[in-house]
Order: sequence, then C-alpha cells, then structure tokens
Amino acid sequence: MKTRTLTVLGLACLLAQASPLVAGNANQQPARLELAEQFSEYFSRQVKTANITGAAFAVATPEGIVRIGTEGHTDTSRKQPIDQDTTFRVASVSKTFAASLAGVLVDQGVFRWEDPVVRHVPGFRLRGDAGKVQVQHLLGQSSGLVPHAFDNLIEDGVPLERIQNRFSELSYICQPGKCYSYQNSVFSMIQPVIETTTRQSYSNLIQQKLFQPLDMQTASVGYKPLINNPNHARPHVKSRGRWKTVRVKPNYYRVAPAAGVNASVTDMGKWLTAQMGGNPAVLSPRVVEELTRPRIRTVRDTRRKYWRDMLTDAHYGLGWRVYRLGDHEIVYHSGWVSGYRADIAWSEEHGVGIAVLMNVEGSSISEMTTTFWKMAFDLLPPESSVANTALVAASFNTR
Repeated sequence: MKTRTLTVLGLACLLAQASPLVAGNANQQPARLELAEQFSEYFSRQVKTANITGAAFAVATPEGIVRIGTEGHTDTSRKQPIDQDTTFRVASVSKTFAASLAGVLVDQGVFRWEDPVVRHVPGFRLRGDAGKVQVQHLLGQSSGLVPHAFDNLIEDGVPLERIQNRFSELSYICQPGKCYSYQNSVFSMIQPVIETTTRQSYSNLIQQKLFQPLDMQTASVGYKPLINNPNHARPHVKSRGRWKTVRVKPNYYRVAPAAGVNASVTDMGKWLTAQMGGNPAVLSPRVVEELTRPRIRTVRDTRRKYWRDMLTDAHYGLGWRVYRLGDHEIVYHSGWVSGYRADIAWSEEHGVGIAVLMNVEGSSISEMTTTFWKMAFDLLPPESSVANTALVAASFNTR
C-alpha cells in the first residue's frame, strides 16, 4: 500500500487558501476522515468477497479529496494494478458532465433552458410538434417520448446523426415536461445544440470549460482516448461464472453526452468537489442548484435493489438524480455500459460525496454506495449544526 497524507493547520493558511464555504465545512473533517477510513476497509473486503477484477473509490468534500482507494487489476492477467490514475468508462455518469457544460453555457447566455430544440437544430423532427421539446427536456429526461428510444441502434453502432433521422418515427407518450422518459439518443441532442450555438466541438468545449480548469488530467471524451491510454481498465463480463476480459465496445461513445466520458477515480473526486462548491469559478453554485432541482418523479427508482430499503422519494433534475433517503437528500447518478459500472453521489447537507468505478458489470456497486450513505448518516451531523473552525485537512490514500 502507498499512502500520501497532507494536513494543513492554522487560521492564516485557511484564510489564504479556503473560500468561506470551505471554512464553514472544515469542522466536519475529522468525522469525514473516519467515514473514509471505515468505508475503505469495507470496500477492500467487498471487492475481494465479490471477486471484482478491479475497482476504485474516492471520498471527497468541498475542500478536496479526503481518500482514494483502489483494489484489483486492469484485467484478468493481473499484471497491472488499478491505481489512482487508471482510467475507466463512466458510462451514464457522462450525463452529469453534459448537463454541467450546458448549465455553464446557459449561465453565460449562450442559449436558454426554455429554447425549443428546433431553434438550434432545425432538423429535429418528431411525429408531432417537435417545437414542444425544449433544451431542458432533453437533459431532464422529460421529452415525452418513448423511453430508451433507439438504444437498439446505438447498440448496433449507428451514429447519432443517422439516429436523429429516425426521430420522425417517434410519437409522444405524454406532453414534454410531464413524465419521466429516460433517454440516451434524445438526451444526446444537447451536443448539436451546444455545437451550433458555440461553433465549437462538444469534446473541445468540455475540455476547455470543465476538465482543464478542474485539473482533471486523465478525463477525456471518446473511444480512442481510452484505448490509447496504457493505464486504462479493461471491461469484464461474466462467462461461466467467471469474469472474462473483453474488448471495449465503441457503440455508446457515439452518443457522447449520454455515455462518452472516461475518467480516473482521482478525476471523479475532483468532479465531486466541484459539485459541492469547491471551485465556484468553474462551476458556480447557482448552476449546480439549477441542475439538481427535483423536476420529474422517478417512481421506479424506489424499487431498485439495495436502494429500495432507503429511498423514500426519487426525482430527475438536469443530468442528475435527486434521491430522498428518509430525512436526507443526496444527488446521484449511476452508469452501466458493457464491462463497466460507475456510481457518483454527494450530499450538500453533509458536505461529502462518493464515487465508485468498476471494470465489471457486478451489481455490488449499489451495495457499496448505499453502505457508504448508511455510514455517512451515522457519523456526520448536518452542516447546519457544525461550528466554523480553522482546520483544513485532506488525506490521500492510494493502494
């Protein structure tokens, strides 16, 4: 095990380096470190018990990452261990990046949430009045169209531009904004909206607006950046009861906003910190607040394995799910694409978040994430009950 710990003490250092939000949260840090330690021990046991090929987690706060843990290997040859810089596919967690990029552009006045999609993409056609679908409906999974429209074509490797030509076959099942309808291809229409209004490519913009200013050094969009990185986790599927290393499938990369992002667990820790207000110059609290406002109820989520014992209500915002766990609220998204799983969740109330990445399709990731929140609610008081202090601590732990 390799361990790197950084602790900064003193009021002068706090005032020099921390925002008021960070200062207000810092008194929680000892409890957060205890939470991270408990979860790290649990995570190691769970990965070994479930025989997961490779996995990593990050626990983060508005101040930064407090712990990173890694277990296993990039493939079944067991030659290359997973480390803090190993890149995974984050699958549908990519939607959180697409929504955040759109939120930044809306905040800058490039386009509006209420804009009809056809204003920016004239070729957007449906069997009905396509002008009813607004930009916010794309990212809010509330287009009113049949769920998972043309996912079969994505699986077959059909590019988004060709799938878009088939949208004219789709009819409304409800009025836009009135019902939940999870999408990948329809969600990804945010890409031509962004590219038309900015005259820049989606991948370049996400680098310029998010990855680079947040120092997400291994984050990328697309198939080639993943496979060309020698330190990437290979995907695994079950075959005769054992995990089998398989080739990376490029299909869902063709809907980049929905499932095209690659990142290491270190990057995901930085992403969590940004969501919780740790870098307001890049991602302002008002943008995050808009994205995480509950919009459409998602009743089926309350029946998910492991979550159903905790969930009392569930909604979709813009690119994020909003879960009510009894008296607590978290912001969450999961990802699942051939050979990979990803979970990310954070609590404004408790000032802490968790990201878990796996290079297998095992359902144990949901057990890990829900266990983290059970631990968190037991250990951490709400932010409002914590007094300000002049302590900032960060602990980085890498296996």
